[in-house]
Amino acid sequence: MYKNILVAVSFEEGHDPSASVRVAKALSGKDTKTYVLHVSERLPANAVSYMPAGYANKLRVAIQAELNNLAGQFKNGKGVVVEGHSGRTILDWAEANAIDCIVLDSHRPGLQDYFLGSTSSRVVRYAQCSVHVVRCP
Repeated sequence: MYKNILVAVSFEEGHDPSASVRVAKALSGKDTKTYVLHVSERLPANAVSYMPAGYANKLRVAIQAELNNLAGQFKNGKGVVVEGHSGRTILDWAEANAIDCIVLDSHRPGLQDYFLGSTSSRVVRYAQCSVHVVRCP
């Protein structure tokens, strides 16, 4: 069993956080600390001016509430929202917090992934710990 598990979740269409949560539960023991993390990518400055006042803050509060709900399924769970580039931020956060297993989901790769790469492939390639990838339908 792992001591510190990071469940990286995306709320984009086609991603189901519950699948990753189920896998993390199977990989955890009674004293495992589980962090359910979402990386919010920064909005371009020109797009922010078109958003209603307070939109970014309301979005962050809503995401944090959903993460807390998912983390509440674990004995020692905590929801975390961070900002940055998803692949790099997941890796940096895992290293800074002594994570020994990352659980994340992945969609079936499309043509754009061969040129840009996906978050899950970047995490698998560069993580300093075990990584469990849950394939999305």
